[in-house]
Amino acid sequence: MQLIDIGVNLTHPSLARERDAVLARARDAGVRQLVLTGTSLEESENALNFCRELDEAGDTLFSTAGVHPHDASQWTADSARQLRALLVEGPVCAVGECGLDFNRDFSPRPQQEKALEEQLALAVELQLPVFLHEREAGERLSAILRQFRDQLPAAVVHCFTGEKDSLYAYLDLDLHIGITGWICDERRGTHLHPLMRDIPAGRLMLESDAPYLLPRSLRPKPKSGHNEPAFLGEVLREVALHRGESPETVAAHTTATARAFFDLPLVEA
Repeated sequence: MQLIDIGVNLTHPSLARERDAVLARARDAGVRQLVLTGTSLEESENALNFCRELDEAGDTLFSTAGVHPHDASQWTADSARQLRALLVEGPVCAVGECGLDFNRDFSPRPQQEKALEEQLALAVELQLPVFLHEREAGERLSAILRQFRDQLPAAVVHCFTGEKDSLYAYLDLDLHIGITGWICDERRGTHLHPLMRDIPAGRLMLESDAPYLLPRSLRPKPKSGHNEPAFLGEVLREVALHRGESPETVAAHTTATARAFFDLPLVEA
């Protein structure tokens, strides 16, 4: 049984300092391919370098390149040029993490929208899928995506935490949905449980978002308190439970979906 983690922040210090061990534990847990998340120009370059350093065969580690809405205030006239140079590198398989965050508003909303639109334009130009972030901005994100959707090859709403109306709006735009350990959180994630059956096979993918979102249902819990890709099986277990499918079935279709979405090579178990 293979899994693909479509979103791991391996450049985060808590993971980067033991990156070899993190990757070894992931492999032992059946997580055979990982997509490292780029959240700024600097972190996107770091993620790309990790792929080159840690995956000589070029079939296990891949990365995204983009500017997170939190950092949209740093987007300049030269940012698109710098980002484009990263996006044409071999291990880079998607544009992002980009999107809108109207929950924290770390960057002004007009700047968030400008940075998102310019990154979507790059995705159209280079025909790359998009790795999206959204918090309390579903309607505005959908409105912007509609302007680009017919020209985009694909897009995934990473770490989906929304309600049924948001899910249906994204599915109506033919978007993919990424599910994290949020679904394992009895305090705030139970609303996701009945929605799992509404996500068609072929639109659902799994992600750790490590080192964040350690599944609260995980036993035993790691002493570090940090999440890592090796714990993706707990997300799989919870998703399978609420879809009424076996873990093996969910692993098979989410892995196939991720491989097709990011255009990843087949690897041996």
